[in-house]
Amino acid sequence: MKRAAVLYATREGHTALIAVGIARKLRDLGASVDVIDLGATRREIELDRYDAAVLAASVHVGHHEPEMVRFARLHRASLEAMPSAFVSVTLSQAGVEMSKATPEARVRSAAGVQQVLDCFYAETGWHPAHVKAVAGALRYTKYNFLKRFILKQISRKAGGSTDTSRDHVYTDWTALESFVANFAEEFGLSQNAVAPSAR
Repeated sequence: MKRAAVLYATREGHTALIAVGIARKLRDLGASVDVIDLGATRREIELDRYDAAVLAASVHVGHHEPEMVRFARLHRASLEAMPSAFVSVTLSQAGVEMSKATPEARVRSAAGVQQVLDCFYAETGWHPAHVKAVAGALRYTKYNFLKRFILKQISRKAGGSTDTSRDHVYTDWTALESFVANFAEEFGLSQNAVAPSAR
């Protein structure tokens, strides 16, 4: 059985849900998967135990989570030697995908997505062959007053929701599953695989 590691770094917790979704899809395709929170684990992670790795991190103030940047920089050689992918969780991608956004706003959002990715590549030296920008969530109920105010203004400019009484999830789960399935083919998994639990 193929083994995969899904490693993530999150601030408010939405990227953890994305990591679980990635792991679920890989398991459905027949892989054995370990899901690891880089912000919580203290153990040494040995990537050579795995056939593939997917890294997922949220973006805050133009940068990915520092524990993900450190991990990718430290393990760059191992990541380059194996099938690996990077999932960038950012609200800018929501601006790219938002139907109410103007074409100009979508272009600005796309430029923002590319800017944070370029920053990540520069900080880590890792240039993954498989990259997916995923729209995150506005978790208004988790923010303090200042952060809620700032993100409300950003969301208004991007054409997103300004209803701060609840959270808003913009993740396209179907597109994420498709990305994972395409990536999985690189290390010997396919849509025709049968998950161990279904055998």
